[in-house]
Amino acid sequence: MTEKGAGFVIAATGLRTEARIAARSGGVRAVVGGDGAARRLDRLLRQSIVEGGEAIISFGIAAGLAPECSAGACLIGREVVYSGTSYSADPGWTTGIKETIGGADLVTIAGVDRPLARSSEKRSLYQATGAAAADMESHVVAGLAAEVGLPFAVLRVIADPAEREVPLAALAGMRPDGGMEVGAVLVSLARSPRQLPALVRLAADAGHALVALLRCSDLLGPRLGFRDLG
Repeated sequence: MTEKGAGFVIAATGLRTEARIAARSGGVRAVVGGDGAARRLDRLLRQSIVEGGEAIISFGIAAGLAPECSAGACLIGREVVYSGTSYSADPGWTTGIKETIGGADLVTIAGVDRPLARSSEKRSLYQATGAAAADMESHVVAGLAAEVGLPFAVLRVIADPAEREVPLAALAGMRPDGGMEVGAVLVSLARSPRQLPALVRLAADAGHALVALLRCSDLLGPRLGFRDLG
């Protein structure tokens, strides 16, 4: 927990589960953007900056783009690309995260405005950007950090590899506040029961990714590895 007025690191997430993991670290305030809600995330980040946020980390799971990235792979963003623009992450913080976690690759992360459900979409984005993974928060973090002059970092774990299709039932359950609507998932499954095997695989991979994210968070400790807090 953080107090208003005290300096802290802001963790930008898309899911409540990710936010709970980030908030385990002292000196961290986690905010949840939700299902593709870039405006909501931007507003929450700006509010947190006014209240004492001194650095921002894009934190959570991601879609794999590079063929070699398997579920549970931890990635550290060296840069974020979005709409033809590249944003470099803070080099000191990024290096510190890599040294602390160990075994995580420094990569390019692509920002997207909606979930990538089809493997063909992931393949196309990989070919266009060379990014190893994609998520819906990193470009919001990078753009705002560049605007206001704050350091940012990216820590993401692969939940759905490049070859994996995301079933419609999983997308139907995504809520704007970062929660999951179980009823919507069940309705989608009732309409198309063939989705069940893919949904089970996705749930298993996502669970594996969240365990890896928790491990990274615990290793990084207070402020998720940011050492320059004033």
